Amino acid sequence: MLFKRWRDRFLATILCGYVAVPMVLVGADTGVPARDLSLSPMRQLIDTYRADLETLGHFNPVDISPIRLERQARLLRETQAQLEKIDFGQLDGGGQIDYLLLRNQLKWELRELGHQSKRIAEAAPLLPYVEPLLMLDDDRRSMKPLISADAARWVTKVATDAHQFRTNLEAQIDDKTKAAVLPGKVVARRAWKELENVRQSFRDWHDFHSGYEPDFAWWVEEAWQKANKELEENSQVLRKKLMGVKDDEDEPLIGDPIGRDALLESLEAEGIVYTPEELIEIANREFAWCEGQMKLVEAELGVSSWKEALAKVSEHRAPPGGQPAAIKELADEATEFVESRGLVTVPPLCKETWRMEMMTPARQKVNPYFTGGEVISVSYPTDGMSYEDKLMGMRGNNLHFSHATVHHELIPGHWLQAFMSARYQTHRAVFGTPFLVEGWALYWEMLLWDLHFARSPEDKVGMLFWRSHRCARIIFSLNFHLGKMTAPEAVDFLVDRVGHERRNANAEVRRSIAGDYSPLYQAAYMLGGLQLRALHAELKGKMSDREFHDAVLRENAIPIDFIRADLTHQTLTRDYAPSWRFYPLNAKPAAP
Repeated sequence: MLFKRWRDRFLATILCGYVAVPMVLVGADTGVPARDLSLSPMRQLIDTYRADLETLGHFNPVDISPIRLERQARLLRETQAQLEKIDFGQLDGGGQIDYLLLRNQLKWELRELGHQSKRIAEAAPLLPYVEPLLMLDDDRRSMKPLISADAARWVTKVATDAHQFRTNLEAQIDDKTKAAVLPGKVVARRAWKELENVRQSFRDWHDFHSGYEPDFAWWVEEAWQKANKELEENSQVLRKKLMGVKDDEDEPLIGDPIGRDALLESLEAEGIVYTPEELIEIANREFAWCEGQMKLVEAELGVSSWKEALAKVSEHRAPPGGQPAAIKELADEATEFVESRGLVTVPPLCKETWRMEMMTPARQKVNPYFTGGEVISVSYPTDGMSYEDKLMGMRGNNLHFSHATVHHELIPGHWLQAFMSARYQTHRAVFGTPFLVEGWALYWEMLLWDLHFARSPEDKVGMLFWRSHRCARIIFSLNFHLGKMTAPEAVDFLVDRVGHERRNANAEVRRSIAGDYSPLYQAAYMLGGLQLRALHAELKGKMSDREFHDAVLRENAIPIDFIRADLTHQTLTRDYAPSWRFYPLNAKPAAP
């Protein structure tokens, strides 16, 4: 019932071209505030769009609610209609870029809603009993009066239907002849996540009414307790019997490949004109460069293989309790390096205000290495870990690996980037892309290699390890979404070709495929870095290093093709489409 209504109403909206009554920003008659004349038309429209999107997300966070999805689609269409009313030719260069960014964003968001509709429909057979819960929650958010007797009837129905569904599903699972028709782990995990979202909204609904409405407990409490228990048991069946999760063990590596067509759409949204196969070829070429450089370093270290080089370097680590001081020293070194060479402007407040925290053991299962920004989160073993995990964590976060990435997280990497993004073109935050966010930090890894930031052969090993890892991320993540590499094969690839500890490789793959990041996120590091490197080379002689880097920081985190359009003063048209081939596939990677 839910999904029939959802398809009838929402799919028509997305796939058949819903046309909304356009909102305008000038008349009080429409119920929309008049335009803020202190802002440019594009800044006003983008700010309004971002605020409206956030408001809808706060109002209804249940992903599969038909009302949420319909309203989000309507907002996108309304914003498209407003955008069409703006005279592109009357905008200045920055305004034209904003126009194109918003146009592309809206197009991609509508496509994503279409893909989401299909994913929900695929999970629907595992959640046939949840519609009354969505209905009750939507009524609460709309502040409709509650009739407790009616609510009790609906909640009782949910408990009955959920129990019956679980009984039938478990019978199917136990019947080996029906195993082939059961949903796979990917769909089961999707349904489990959706059910957990619904369960939380059901608890919120209960807590909103319980104790405040006199007859609620009399009518509803017993039914709610029963339904809540049935939903929990259904969640456990999905998790344990279909997904294969075992108590006291990490969840199996279950991803959700999006396929080649969806990859192409995502690349188009990022202004990338290469196919997934071409991007994998670029990664393989860069990987070959790393392997060639590692051969040279092996000779410097007096070892016979890259694995011996990694093993030798991994023994150089801070003692227990010593990692924070080591990271502080490495951060100061990187900051002094870029400032003394006049590479980029580092505001004093930026240097003074970054912070440090220790990463929890649970989070280290997903992030085996430190992460950064304003707060650098230190991934390092705790006293409660096993002896083997302690040694593995210390090896993986050795001093030379850390020397290669502290600057990635802080200065001149993510913290400097975040500091500047909060101060320039702030309305563009809604267009944030990992190709610039992660690409900026990765670009500095490459530039600092070129500038001989590595102090020793061991430091070179650390830098090459991470650069190889960025190449590997492109290869395994795109192949995974193309259906050409499984998650276990991706783990083996990281262990055998890059040299990761298996525990850390599992965490890397889990982070890549779990759905918490966009499908292109892991590929964006190296590819965004290569884009910035190509743009820097294009502008050599026209801008100093400091001018170039400062200019990129002032654009905010938008697709790099549009940064290029601004810095090279391209003439833009309303129908502009990226065509930049930043990496010549017919040529070998240039030696540093």
